[in-house]
Amino acid sequence: MAQYIIFGISYALVAAVQPGPLFTYLLIQTISKGWKRTFPAVFAPVLSDLPVIVITLFILTKLPSILISFLQIGGGLFLLYLAAGAAISWRSYQPVENPDPARDSSTLYAAIAVNLLNPNPYIGWTLVMGPLFLKGWSETRFNGIALIISFYTTMVLSLFILILLFHSILGVLPKLKRTLLGLSALTLAGLGLFDLYLGIKSFL
Repeated sequence: MAQYIIFGISYALVAAVQPGPLFTYLLIQTISKGWKRTFPAVFAPVLSDLPVIVITLFILTKLPSILISFLQIGGGLFLLYLAAGAAISWRSYQPVENPDPARDSSTLYAAIAVNLLNPNPYIGWTLVMGPLFLKGWSETRFNGIALIISFYTTMVLSLFILILLFHSILGVLPKLKRTLLGLSALTLAGLGLFDLYLGIKSFL
């Protein structure tokens, strides 16, 4: 069970700090509205991912086990691809001095919409979380449950900590964000290699 908890925590930490629509939305919200009014938006992934999870797992359970192994290998390669992208972003990072607050919205529903229109949850659940969840569930249901709980608990807490950081240390945020990008690149690389190992092991 420990490896599923560690994977869920690590992948959630990486997902939380990766630049994207939800990350940008939270940044703009915090700058323009403050952390208290932004706080409800950290629950958007939990609510918006539910239909993604149901659809993805329904499709994956209809596939032969060998295809699940190939998907897991694909997930490992996808994570390594993200790691390379994060490393490139880290090296060439240019901070945005004045984010445009015009696209801001103060509701949780807007954050949910942002996440639903973001392709990352669909890709992540198809290539990474879905196959790993099914593998863990087939071993014991507690492994699958541990993966889900560790991932979304860490995601919510990470997003909450991020908006507090945005609020309290906006002056040094560019340096902090670049550091987080570098750390996420290393973490993604490790997760990618681990996922590749599991996929190849399952295939063999």
